[in-house]
Amino acid sequence: MELPLCFHQHPTLFSTLFLSISIQIAEWLLSSLLELSSQFKVEPLMKCCKEIIDCLEVDKKPSDSGKILIVSKGRLQDHRFDSCPLKAPLNVQKVAEFLANGEHSDINIYVNGHGLVAKGHKLILSLWSVPLAKMFTNGMKESNAADIFFEDVPPKPFFLLLQFMYYGELKLDTGDITSVLVQLLLLADQFAITVLQFECCKRIMEYLSEDTVCSVLQAVSSIPSCKLLEEVCKRNFATHFDYCTTACTDFVSLDEATFKDILEHGDMTVTSEERVLDVILTWCMGACETFHWTSVDELLRTSTPEQLFGERLSAINTLLPLVRFPLMHLSILKRMERSNLANHIQAFRQLVAEAIEFSHAGQLMPTACECERFQHRRSSYKELQYISDGDSNGVIYYAGTSFGKHQWMNPVLTKNITVVASSPNSRHTDPKALVSKNYQGTCFAGPCVENGKRVSWWMVDIGQEHQVGSYIPGI
Repeated sequence: MELPLCFHQHPTLFSTLFLSISIQIAEWLLSSLLELSSQFKVEPLMKCCKEIIDCLEVDKKPSDSGKILIVSKGRLQDHRFDSCPLKAPLNVQKVAEFLANGEHSDINIYVNGHGLVAKGHKLILSLWSVPLAKMFTNGMKESNAADIFFEDVPPKPFFLLLQFMYYGELKLDTGDITSVLVQLLLLADQFAITVLQFECCKRIMEYLSEDTVCSVLQAVSSIPSCKLLEEVCKRNFATHFDYCTTACTDFVSLDEATFKDILEHGDMTVTSEERVLDVILTWCMGACETFHWTSVDELLRTSTPEQLFGERLSAINTLLPLVRFPLMHLSILKRMERSNLANHIQAFRQLVAEAIEFSHAGQLMPTACECERFQHRRSSYKELQYISDGDSNGVIYYAGTSFGKHQWMNPVLTKNITVVASSPNSRHTDPKALVSKNYQGTCFAGPCVENGKRVSWWMVDIGQEHQVGSYIPGI
C-alpha cells in the first residue's frame, strides 16, 4: 500500500493510528492524519481529527499552518478497553473473537494431559504477562516455536486466564466457585497478572465461607500481594474456630506461622480452652481427625512425644502458651497435672502448674491482669439467664427468635426445635403449647411402658447445631 509522502517523512503519524497517546503535530499535517485514519478505518481518530478541523474552520482568524496542535488521548477515552494493558481504542468483541476462532494466531497453547487449549497470539499474551513476554523473546526454543506446552496447570482455570487476557474481564459461572478462583489466583501470581490477582481476591472474599477458608488460607499465605485476603481468612477462621476445626481437619495443613496467627487473633471465638488445646495437639500430630487431649494422653502411654508429633514437636513449646489454662476448671487442671502429657512435655507441666496456682490465688496473682492467658476470650456460647417459667430468657424463648435473628414465633411451628412426648398428641400433649410463651399446667404426658416399666416423659430437641451447657461460677 502506497502512503503519502508526509507519512514517510513523519512516521509518528502512522504510529498514532494504533497507539493511544497524546501527540503534537503541525496544523498542516492534520488533514493528512485524517486521510490516513480514514484509509485504515480508525474511526475514533477520524472523529478526533474532524472535531479539531471543524473548530479551526469556525475560528475566523487567519490560520497559521505551522502552528503545533495537540491530538490528545483524552478524546479517545470513551473507546478504550480500560482493563487491557494496551491503551488503544480496541474493538473488544473483535479481540475476543481472536481467541474463539484463532484468527491471526501465531502460537498453539497446550496443557500436558489435556491437549490443545487455545490458538493464541504472542503479542496479546506478552502485553499482559512479563513472564510470558520473556518466554517469547529470550532466544530459547519457545521464542520461535509454534507450539508451547504448560505442565502442572489446571486446564479450566488456565483457560479462564486466557479468556481474561482477551476479554479484559473474568468470565466465571457460579457454583463451586472458590476452588476454581483459588487455582486462578495462583496462576495469576505465576504469570504476574496483577489485575487478575485483585479480581480473584475480590471474588474469593465475596464467596468466602467457613467451609472454604482453610483451602484459601493454604493458597494465599505464600503470595505477598494477597495480604488483605489472608487477613480476612484468618479473621473468619478465628471467629468460627469451633466449626472450622470440627467440620474437617484441613487446618492441620496450615503452616505454623498462619496457625499461630489464628490462635492469637483478637476475634478468636471458642467454646472452651480445652477445645483450643485439642486443636493444637491435633495440628502438632498432623492427624486426619480431631483428638481430645485425653486421647493424646492415652497414646503417650505407648509412644514418645517424638513418635507422636514428629517434626512438629518443636512447635509444642510455641503453641501451648496460647492455651489459656487458668480459665479451665480446677478439676480438669488436676487431671492434667497427673497426665502423661505433663510427664513428657515440660511446657505443658509448667503451664498447668501456673494455672493451678492461679486457681488457688485468684486475682491476687500479679500477672493475672497483664498476661493474655488470664483473660477471657469471646465465647461462641450465648448466655441465657433463666429466671422463671414463661420469661424471655430461656433456651426455648431464644429458639423461638431463631436464635436471636427475628421476633418470637413458636419454635415448633418454625421447626427450630422438635417436641415429642411419651403419649400421642392430644389437647394435653400439644408440642406447641408446651413451648408457648404462656405456661400451661395442662400440658402433661401420659405414661407408656418401656422395658417393662411405666414411664412418662417429654423430649425437646434443639437441633444438631445447638447444645445446652451449664455455667459454673469461677470458670
